[in-house]
Amino acid sequence: MRRSVGAGAVAAATMLAAACGGSAEGTATAADAASESSSPSTSESAIAGQEGSDRGGRVDLDVEIGDCVRLGGTMDSATIAEAVCASEGSNYKVVAKAKDSEQCPSDVDQIYSESMFGSDVGVLCLDVDWVEGGCMSLPATNDDDPQRVDCDDPNASSVERVTEIIEGVSDPTVCPEGGFVYDERLFTVCAETVRA
Repeated sequence: MRRSVGAGAVAAATMLAAACGGSAEGTATAADAASESSSPSTSESAIAGQEGSDRGGRVDLDVEIGDCVRLGGTMDSATIAEAVCASEGSNYKVVAKAKDSEQCPSDVDQIYSESMFGSDVGVLCLDVDWVEGGCMSLPATNDDDPQRVDCDDPNASSVERVTEIIEGVSDPTVCPEGGFVYDERLFTVCAETVRA
């Protein structure tokens, strides 16, 4: 598996994976959002903007919209596995499925795709698995993925705590300390910096 990372507030991945009947090349692409706008997802309650559609395509991992995954690895050896939402092992939520990356909402945090002979065969559109009251350590570089952490962990850096998720609004100024905005799907994740 190979992973290449694109620019964005939260890193994106490109994957190479094997598929039935031949060699398959998987590609995950970062979904670019405005510098102040990227991330979010809550696992305990559904956010209307995260209830995307299944537009076909297939990936080797059997997940549905609303399921969570653990995306990790390196640029040359990426990994993806199903994870329990809001758990320590979860860092992304599947918000839509598609045949190619252009079908994902423009404001998702991550796109995991698998392709065969240079063409996409399946895509998972992913948001960070944010949970109200929970903390995530955001990546310092595009080579890393967000990690769920204990808010009091003195070893974690770039820690953000979700204070509120507001639907129908894509404006970080509605949050006391700013937040992450999903312009296309109209929701904002308010957050406070716990540790820089």
